[in-house]
Amino acid sequence: MKSLFLLLAASLFAQEVTFKVESKLVIVNVSVKDRSGKPITTLKSEDIEIYEDGVKQKLAVFELEQLSNDLLAPVAATPSAPVTLEERAERIPAGQAVTAAATIAPVRHQDKRLVALFFDFSNMPQADQLRAKDAAVDFITKQMTASDLVSIMAYGNRFDVLEDFTADRDRLLSRLQKLAIGEGTGLADVAATGADEGDDSGTFVADDSEFNVFNTDRKLTALEDATKKLAAYPEKKALIYFSSGLSLTGIENQSQLRATVNSAVRANVSFYPVDARGLIAASPVGDASQTSGRGTGAFTGTTQANRRSSTNSSQDTLYTLASDTGGKALIDSNDLALGIRQAQQDISSYYILGYYSSNAAEDGKFRKIQVKLVGKELQASAKVDFRNGYYASKVFSKFTTSDKERQLEEALTLGDPVSEMPLALEVDYFRVAQNRYLVPISVKIPGSVVALAKKGGKQNTDFDFIGQVRDATNGRLAGGVRDNITVKLSDADASQLEHRHLQYDAGLTLPPGKYNLRFLARENQTGKMGTFETNFVIPDLTTSKDLRMSSVILSSQKEDVKAAVGSADNDKRALANHPLIQNGQKTVPSITRVFRKDQTLYVYFEVYDPAADATSKTPSLSAQVDLLQGARKAFSSMPARQEKLTPNRPGVTAFSFQVPLAKIAAGQYTAQVNVIDEAGKRFAFPRNAIVVLP
Repeated sequence: MKSLFLLLAASLFAQEVTFKVESKLVIVNVSVKDRSGKPITTLKSEDIEIYEDGVKQKLAVFELEQLSNDLLAPVAATPSAPVTLEERAERIPAGQAVTAAATIAPVRHQDKRLVALFFDFSNMPQADQLRAKDAAVDFITKQMTASDLVSIMAYGNRFDVLEDFTADRDRLLSRLQKLAIGEGTGLADVAATGADEGDDSGTFVADDSEFNVFNTDRKLTALEDATKKLAAYPEKKALIYFSSGLSLTGIENQSQLRATVNSAVRANVSFYPVDARGLIAASPVGDASQTSGRGTGAFTGTTQANRRSSTNSSQDTLYTLASDTGGKALIDSNDLALGIRQAQQDISSYYILGYYSSNAAEDGKFRKIQVKLVGKELQASAKVDFRNGYYASKVFSKFTTSDKERQLEEALTLGDPVSEMPLALEVDYFRVAQNRYLVPISVKIPGSVVALAKKGGKQNTDFDFIGQVRDATNGRLAGGVRDNITVKLSDADASQLEHRHLQYDAGLTLPPGKYNLRFLARENQTGKMGTFETNFVIPDLTTSKDLRMSSVILSSQKEDVKAAVGSADNDKRALANHPLIQNGQKTVPSITRVFRKDQTLYVYFEVYDPAADATSKTPSLSAQVDLLQGARKAFSSMPARQEKLTPNRPGVTAFSFQVPLAKIAAGQYTAQVNVIDEAGKRFAFPRNAIVVLP
């Protein structure tokens, strides 16, 4: 059964792409320095050759950017009275556009250094926001040079360009003073869905969203949007990213991280992340910026170790953004303006080269660039620095049917992941034969990113799903999923789509082993795509001496199979043998493991090859579900016993629990399943973390 269900859930966000550049002119910035590190500014167009994938290209643009490092006279941190556009025009150097609104336009800035200050308010508590603002003010008042143009960007609830590139320091200072310090901090502690790890007090800190993975993706997407805005400018750009670290929630964010980096490379943007927390020296029990720790963690050192690990993790992502785009990260320094000055120093005089690629294919593939100096003397005495390539564009509206099919297939193997449509994914396993396992794949898509078209009295769209499973050891293709599903919604359901999710379910059978899954979904109204990649393991239960069990499925919804809003097939045999479908009802796995108090927690799992009692010759199994908070047991279900095998499934005993959550306090729990094979004297206690929201 391959189907799409409409699930009730809180929508996380609507991801907008409002900027697009379709120019086929390829711009490459080239820095040429002598042996002493000084820029060489005397080259002519005939002294440089440029190649794409080994093919020489004809230069259409050759310009020298000569940048001055002369500091401007210091000014007061408080801006003077507002000025008119005419007065501003007199202050701004020739060649710079004067704009009344903060909008980015593809304006050429000759001999200018472009520095964008990006304030991620969603990721900074108020104290860090103040430090970041003060650093920006310090740079503008004391460190700007005659070549600098500065832009101000911010991300709180949405991404905004607050000020276009300008040399008008009064205008920049005025904009900085208007920053709403303290607002937009809802995601400042993205992973705080509960108490500190190791805290056995049962304390719960409510999170304001359902998907932490999507919260992190939102921040990375905002950076990607910024690079798309900056792509209109052919010059080198430095983006100073003020944040309080950026922690990935796991492998789920890798696609968006790579997409953000690749977008920056295409736009010729280098990230210079600045950790606004400054020099971090936290005491073992924390400081006044957060609530005190509870439980025994402060005495055992667990709390301190977890905080240090969390800090290191948040800084690792900043290092990655910097190193992969040619920038530098400023970590553990109280002089935050130093990060801006580092970007200023890195961008010295350079050449802008441009060519129209001889390869007109808009296939999204990586094109390798090489820049060579002509003449042995130049080659021996000069060092050339340039970006090593770019990804070609992909235009969905012009695709034929075969183009769309090829796009799906190639997107699975491209080095540039697609992140226009966020995905969350879960892989489970159930044994169907001694050496074969059914592997259900569940994919959740926020309804807020889905576009619909009116057709025949209903709102319609359709999705393409494609996935490849490869053996993690040798890379061989082990299986795949390929579906096209049409979604038809009534006007009532369509009006609620922004506050719901679509969940796709499919499956395939595999032998035991280690695998890699790369999955892609495309919504065919707009062409938005999203990719997800993960590794998973199917254990060989035939060799296990422990209690043999399937995955434990946690769910908050059971849906009538006939109620699916889209279906790729209706294989009655597959429906009859699917472990998650009983009596026409499908248990829908909760990918995010987040539940509400007005829901029921459904728990399903299977036990394989239970021992038979010597007297009755039947299995003797017992199981129950516990909800734990630290060392405290918050809930225990009534024990369930099974003394029969599941009909038509040899060697299989299934357990199904229903846990009403109405009387469960909101908080973070460990859901533990206790399973005992009394006849075989074996047991298992699989665990999963869940969150119960008010």
